[in-house]
Amino acid sequence: MPLRKHTDIAPIIFNTILALSVLYAPQPLLPVLSHEFGVSREVAATLTTITFIPLALAPLAYGYLLETVSPIRILKIAVPILAVTELFFAGTSSFTLLMTIRLIQGLLVPAILTSLMTYLSQRSSADTIQRVMAIYIAATIFGGFIGRATSGLIANLFGWRFSFLALAITLGIGFLTLFRLPETAGIKATRPQPKAILEVLRKPAFLPIYMSIFCLFLIFAAMMNFLPFRLTELTDQANELRIGLMYSGYMMGMVTSLGAPKITNWINGELRTLRIGLFCLGLTLIGLAGQQVWTLFTMMFLFCGAMFLVHSTASGLINRLAGNDHRGLTNGLYVSFYYAGGSIGSFAPGIIYRDFGWNGFLIALAIICGIGYFCLRKVELPTISPQSKAS
Repeated sequence: MPLRKHTDIAPIIFNTILALSVLYAPQPLLPVLSHEFGVSREVAATLTTITFIPLALAPLAYGYLLETVSPIRILKIAVPILAVTELFFAGTSSFTLLMTIRLIQGLLVPAILTSLMTYLSQRSSADTIQRVMAIYIAATIFGGFIGRATSGLIANLFGWRFSFLALAITLGIGFLTLFRLPETAGIKATRPQPKAILEVLRKPAFLPIYMSIFCLFLIFAAMMNFLPFRLTELTDQANELRIGLMYSGYMMGMVTSLGAPKITNWINGELRTLRIGLFCLGLTLIGLAGQQVWTLFTMMFLFCGAMFLVHSTASGLINRLAGNDHRGLTNGLYVSFYYAGGSIGSFAPGIIYRDFGWNGFLIALAIICGIGYFCLRKVELPTISPQSKAS
């Protein structure tokens, strides 16, 4: 049954934006939280790391639950619990409790995102699924930006605790919108087995693409997590609002993500697009070595544009190559590699930043970018059968 434009997709998109907002809202506030709780910036950065770890593992596990439980039923449980965790986050005076809350959120967010994607796929027809999923991806990008920008704005005006209180209230509204959606049956997916995982990884081009995506999000998560600390080094005027607005370049990702098919056709191939995107990402790291705030602000548009061009192209390519064989597992592995890179990137580069400074941090990310590019250097795409193309 195709989605009705205004009744089905609006609550899905709204809750998608909220889930990504919860995931990234603490990032522009890391310097404030570091000072508030008396912890180092590396320790403060683990507020992001600890949510990425479940995101690297949970997408495969939630497939079991969705075989027998309606996605809407899962959403009606996970969304209000997520709202309650935001209330606790806003009221706590213990950094240890903050970490515990973020771990719980890291378990809830993938349940919500997996259920939202499943619901969209179940309620979309074959001729609308690509357009609907493109809108969903754009919503995740917008959620990542608005979560950071809004938390910075509210914290600057009223204090950091009000940022999470506002998120709790908005999640409550998101929960109410779910009652506009009709129930659907659980999906009947094949339970992923270790043998099937190996089959996917052994397919031509799959593991190199997965590894390049691992490197890509490692770089991206590192930059997003430690950019606020760099701004506090460059200027005394780096308050929560200014830091939040520094993520405006994130919106460039919506342009390159939605435009990825046209860009790929213009460049003449997905692999060339991936290689050029990674090369451009590496070049932006040189620009991010600048000492002026406006330089960082400008380069973030190019950085985010390159990142999401690679991300969108790689996810589409993987699904095209998969055809009808283990498509769910193929996407689950993609998400797992993606967030595994993010979990490492949100913490480990901070140690290099501490010991070798911002330029050492950028050099380390450039090396990772080079590894990602090298993974794709000699990849050749297999021939796609007519049946696979039709799927």
